[in-house]
Amino acid sequence: MMPAASKVAVVTGGASGIGLATCERLAADGFTLAVLDVDPDGARSAAGEHGIGLRVDVSDAAKVDAAIADVARTLDRIDVLVNNAGITGSAAATVCHETPLEEWDRVLAVNTRGPFLCARAVLPVMLAQGAGHVITVASVAGLIAFPGRCAYTASKGAALMLARSIAVDYAQAGIRSNAVCPGFVQTPMTQWRLDVPQLRTAVEQRIPMGRVAQPDEIAEAIALLASGRMSYLTGHALVIDGGWTAS
Repeated sequence: MMPAASKVAVVTGGASGIGLATCERLAADGFTLAVLDVDPDGARSAAGEHGIGLRVDVSDAAKVDAAIADVARTLDRIDVLVNNAGITGSAAATVCHETPLEEWDRVLAVNTRGPFLCARAVLPVMLAQGAGHVITVASVAGLIAFPGRCAYTASKGAALMLARSIAVDYAQAGIRSNAVCPGFVQTPMTQWRLDVPQLRTAVEQRIPMGRVAQPDEIAEAIALLASGRMSYLTGHALVIDGGWTAS
């Protein structure tokens, strides 16, 4: 059973990387977690003793709707949605004219359709409560174009504007929406590049702080937003990139 005073956070892609670090941080802050991930064992582990871990592909509308209904029914409320699930695409998802249509569709399905479906399912619960916060993990790629990553850049730009659209449309209902825009973060999704010394050096040379971020550093920013302490902040893109986009 959920502790009576606990707030509830839904975290997508919570089984690894930024999502897992976010689950750990929010749990430390007293949130009860509902974790949605394609890895069911990882989702259950990240959710902890009092939470719910569900196998969900965020691009599947029926699965998302069913999962959110299950969470709302079991945990009674949803205070925060963290739209974290995302993919970069394969090596084939490169410059525009060389990107196969199926690869474009796959990246946009997770990175843009996923946040839309999850927000669409959660917002009626938040409207009934008269409060809530949608936090979308976008990317600095939503602000500046990543070379050779047409689909990823487009998907993160769309996710960022979705977050802003939700902020505008639901502010008067007591619901806020913000985006977190990380730069390069060391996660299982990026580890292949960081394991190659020359590629790691090329990445780090573009960052004024001289290093990539760790997942817990992004989780700290998400936890700050989720805390409610910045109650007047909505429609914002919080950049956490070690100075990359400032240089």
